[in-house]
Amino acid sequence: MSPTGTERTQTPAMTEKPRIPTDLDWTRAAPEDEQGPGPWIEIAFGKDDDAVYLRETSDPDNIVTTNRKKWDAFVLGVQAGEFDHFVEGVDSVEGH
Repeated sequence: MSPTGTERTQTPAMTEKPRIPTDLDWTRAAPEDEQGPGPWIEIAFGKDDDAVYLRETSDPDNIVTTNRKKWDAFVLGVQAGEFDHFVEGVDSVEGH
């Protein structure tokens, strides 16, 4: 109980890692003319669910997960130029 007499609830710590399948087919996202080790981003799609996995080639054990709906929204945002301001030397899509 808190000093005011109300019961406190605690949010569980985010310590559990989601189970990452070991048989993912990773696709490297690198500029077409780039060679070498990167680091690059790699993307894989879950085979039995709608999970999407992302990792950096320099740290392949650190995997970020999201779902297909969020991934699709992100891709549409990239195509619309919503993130161009994060890239040095790239003009944004006209009208954005």
